[in-house]
Amino acid sequence: MSEARLTDTPATRAGWRAGYLLAAFGIYMVDQVSKAWAVKWLRSGHDIPLIKGFLDLVYTENPGIAFGQLQDGGAFGRWFFVILALAAAVAVLFYFLRTARHDDRHLGACALLLAGITGNLTDRIRFGYVIDFISAHAGSYHWPVFNVADASICLGALLLAYDLVVDSRKKTGVTSQESGVRSE
Repeated sequence: MSEARLTDTPATRAGWRAGYLLAAFGIYMVDQVSKAWAVKWLRSGHDIPLIKGFLDLVYTENPGIAFGQLQDGGAFGRWFFVILALAAAVAVLFYFLRTARHDDRHLGACALLLAGITGNLTDRIRFGYVIDFISAHAGSYHWPVFNVADASICLGALLLAYDLVVDSRKKTGVTSQESGVRSE
């Protein structure tokens, strides 16, 4: 390909962002469909063991925040979490739109975060709680029950955290090399 075809034009930036948003919408839909399935098949108490001693599908309703914290907020808590999720979605969308086109990990992380935030936000607005149904455990240790949106949020956050660590190490390495060159 020629150099001219690889330039970062407004049209290519918009196209790539649209692709990431389409992927985010796909993850959002998987989350919503999987939760609808959980309501239909798991809500009546029919847990499904997938991997004995490690992974089960169980229906739970989480009116709180991540990992079941702050569950006693009532109506105030519900709408507080809706507003908090809306603010988070707007912040992530703003960051997404301001991120350079060539920064695929940041764009992908933002898409994952948007998908997860909006998936759980939809539940909170519709039901007042988030539907969780994936239960991972090892021996007596049980990870809090989660859903596809939660996994998407965690993966997006891990990608951003990874970039922060890698970028800071790269900058520290460059600074160390530059200072070493200057002292020689």
